[in-house]
Amino acid sequence: MAESDQSARHAAGAKARGSFFRTLSGRFLLLTLAFLMLAEVLIFVPSVARFRADFLLEKLKQAQIAALVQLASDEMISPELEAELLRNAEVYNIVLRRDDVRQLVLSSPVPGQIAGDYDLRTAGPWTLIKDAIVVMAEPENHIVRVIGNPVQEGGQLIEVTLETRPLRKAMLAYAGRILMLSALISAVTAVLLFVAVQRLMVVPIRRVVRHMQLYAEAPEDARRVIAPDSPVEELRQAEEALASMQTQLTGALKQKERLAQLGGAVAKISHDLRNILTSAQLFADRLEGSADPAVKRSAPKLVASITRAVNLCEATLAFGKAEEPPPRLSRFALAPMVGEVAEAEGLADVGTVTCLIEVPANLVIRADREQLFRVLSNLIRNARQALEATGEPGTIEVSAGEDETDWWIKVGDSGPGLPAKAREHLFAAFQGGARKGGTGLGLAIAAELVRGHGGRLELSRSDADGTEFVLHLPRDAVMAGNGVDA
Repeated sequence: MAESDQSARHAAGAKARGSFFRTLSGRFLLLTLAFLMLAEVLIFVPSVARFRADFLLEKLKQAQIAALVQLASDEMISPELEAELLRNAEVYNIVLRRDDVRQLVLSSPVPGQIAGDYDLRTAGPWTLIKDAIVVMAEPENHIVRVIGNPVQEGGQLIEVTLETRPLRKAMLAYAGRILMLSALISAVTAVLLFVAVQRLMVVPIRRVVRHMQLYAEAPEDARRVIAPDSPVEELRQAEEALASMQTQLTGALKQKERLAQLGGAVAKISHDLRNILTSAQLFADRLEGSADPAVKRSAPKLVASITRAVNLCEATLAFGKAEEPPPRLSRFALAPMVGEVAEAEGLADVGTVTCLIEVPANLVIRADREQLFRVLSNLIRNARQALEATGEPGTIEVSAGEDETDWWIKVGDSGPGLPAKAREHLFAAFQGGARKGGTGLGLAIAAELVRGHGGRLELSRSDADGTEFVLHLPRDAVMAGNGVDA
């Protein structure tokens, strides 16, 4: 049981460490250590190579002093003094070249063969580094010859023979001191960098994350929108962008809530209005049997209008459930329907607004007749209201045609054009209204109905010469609404 608990603690500790190194702080710490180790190598290796070169130069200086002692004596020095001079210099032989004469000044038996020559006069940085690595990596003692320039113009060349063991021992001791000092500097630097990054980056980022989490809990609460105050320019820009996004989202959520409430109210009104219109439809049906010719002529139009109003109420109820009924496709001549729309909008009589219909009489399309009627009613009604608002005569033009892939219907007017604000959100509910008091629902509903047919509704132009919408309906049999021929 105890072993199981211990294993669980080890596993939890390992998971915590793994989680830490997946954070920004942990990864920055690893990156800092990696760069510090790289800097350690770049500093350590040249430093050790320089120490080796200085060590050998010092031996050459000591050997030169011992050689000068021998040269300054007029008589031969005793073997004991010669051995002491060589021992103090820690070399076996000293050769000095002066006046182009090479002279063995001091010598003693060499306990082995010479394993290599090192000429410090021509050695470059890479050569010194390579030689230092070789000495450090080779634990065995070797006899080497070192050549250099005498100091104070004491000759043309000096060379000595010595062991590598004292050199390697001194280099290891120096390397140990450098490593300890570098480790201390690296640790202090890593801690300072870690603390600095925590204060300057990690803490502000965590603050932004906390704001995002708090905002996600209640996005409708405007008090939870972040207030940009970071002293770091990049983080402040991120906070400002986040604040802008949160403000827009909060406004959109509030608007959707209001739309949902409005949708509920509209659904209730549409339900009651449908019942009223149904009763009116029953009375209108009786008018068709009237003996009055005028009443008899108007009765079918009245019945059709009431039927259309009932269908609109039913469609509104379906829209309130977030589902527009799929189009019931049928083939019909377009020109008569356009005439009905113009007549329903009061454009059949002579007035300030004239409706010109240029639809081929033999043009037959395949669509949902009632839904297309609603689309054209919205477009023509908007055009008529825009022209009437100017108080001057105007013209509405409705044309249609077909090509290899689509049927197209154009509805244009000679009005003043749409305001820039209306063009920005033209097909968005409650945002694209161009008329004062308008809701902007007409174009949103029209665009949705056209999309249900697999088509598209576009604004082709809107300027001082007027506005024109183009409606495209696909001619292929597969429709987005998957409707069937009625």
